[in-house]
Amino acid sequence: MTSLFNKLGDQHTVKASQLQTVETAFKRNLSLLKDLEAAEKSLQTRIHPILRPEVVSLETRYWASVEEYIPKWERFLLGKAPYPFAVENQNEAENTIQNEA
Repeated sequence: MTSLFNKLGDQHTVKASQLQTVETAFKRNLSLLKDLEAAEKSLQTRIHPILRPEVVSLETRYWASVEEYIPKWERFLLGKAPYPFAVENQNEAENTIQNEA
């Protein structure tokens, strides 16, 4: 009977030690995660500084323009359409001439 209590006591000690190890590892990992998140935020701020609203607006309009012209350039590059700007500029010139007349 005494050896049974010793065995149970040993198992309890081992489990308590394992639980302590797990808790310590969890706290360490949580601390490391917070440090990594802080480092990531710091790097992002350096790489992508906060831009003025005018710059953000200009960038947004630029990418909208790029997306608008992709299909025209794609057709041109596949040999299925004329040079995109020549046609557009010609149409604008014709409209200007007609409006002035």
